[in-house]
Amino acid sequence: MITIIQEQPNNYNITENIVKLAFESAQHSDGNEHILVKKLRQSSAFIPELSLIAKNNNQIIGHIMFSKIKINETTQIALAPISVLPKFQKQGIGGMLIKEGHKIAKELGFEFSVVLGDPLYYTKFGYIPAYNFKIKPPFNINTEYYMAINLQGKTTILDGIVKYSKEFFE
Repeated sequence: MITIIQEQPNNYNITENIVKLAFESAQHSDGNEHILVKKLRQSSAFIPELSLIAKNNNQIIGHIMFSKIKINETTQIALAPISVLPKFQKQGIGGMLIKEGHKIAKELGFEFSVVLGDPLYYTKFGYIPAYNFKIKPPFNINTEYYMAINLQGKTTILDGIVKYSKEFFE
């Protein structure tokens, strides 16, 4: 049985290893996602309630992190990264992590989550091209890969450029 719970400090080494293993064979990866996770945990962008792990019985098999971003004067969140151990991929665990993360983020009052990723995957969870909310990435990217979801279901249009924490660019 898979359970999704908040990551605890005693999980950090395990989850960083999961992130590293999950991205080892990823097509679009610099191999440093586990370092990003470590840096984000030490930053003001870190939201402990939105750093979640998936457990299969007592084994940690997946991790997701949402961190704070700015769009204009508002604080929103970015999903990055999401990781599942290779032998547990394609079993719906990533989706479970995303759905639980969205639920908690909504309860915490966040309105938007952005993600850079595969539209075939993220649209299953309600993400649509961010330009629909006039949310723009701070880098040059094919707009179909930059997506957002309105977690609160309001009609808000933010019309701004996303400002990530410096840890994303170090």
